[in-house]
Amino acid sequence: MVRLVLLFAVFSVAASIDDKCAACNAVAVELELGLSKEKPRNHLDMRHRLDSKGQRKGKVIDYRVSELRVVELLDGLCDKMQDYTLEKIDSNRREWIKVDDWNILTISKQEAKAYANDIATYCGRLLEETEDELAEFIKKGSVKSGEVSKVLCQDLSKHCSLSSGSERVDDDGNDDGSDGEL
Repeated sequence: MVRLVLLFAVFSVAASIDDKCAACNAVAVELELGLSKEKPRNHLDMRHRLDSKGQRKGKVIDYRVSELRVVELLDGLCDKMQDYTLEKIDSNRREWIKVDDWNILTISKQEAKAYANDIATYCGRLLEETEDELAEFIKKGSVKSGEVSKVLCQDLSKHCSLSSGSERVDDDGNDDGSDGEL
């Protein structure tokens, strides 16, 4: 039992999110997929009350600007990140990939699942940090297909910046690159 806990602790530390920009971009790709798979929906009819003359009272809300749309896009997003793992591209570079078949990976399945858990946890923290602003951008129509990464990773979370690649320095001069925390 002690060995199992120790092994899990080693994998958890080893698999912490070092490149927040790459992880954020992977989350953005999954959100982009959700946006691209959206089907046109009717307006939401919230006219459930009848007045004294029998006329329906209430609002009709455009689905594209509704809270329901935001919930449907973001709900379960981090669960979908369980399908991602970190793959070694070359000796210096790793990339988040969506896994279709866990049996053909070059790394051990246990290590791959540890990475999947890490990015899912990262996703949860990212959404917790940006959800209100992201929801407003989605409702305003500011998050369009092809621009999710820019909005989420540059504008909102600031995990990616145009000038410094995957790491950035905040206004206080603190390095925000590889502490493993969001």
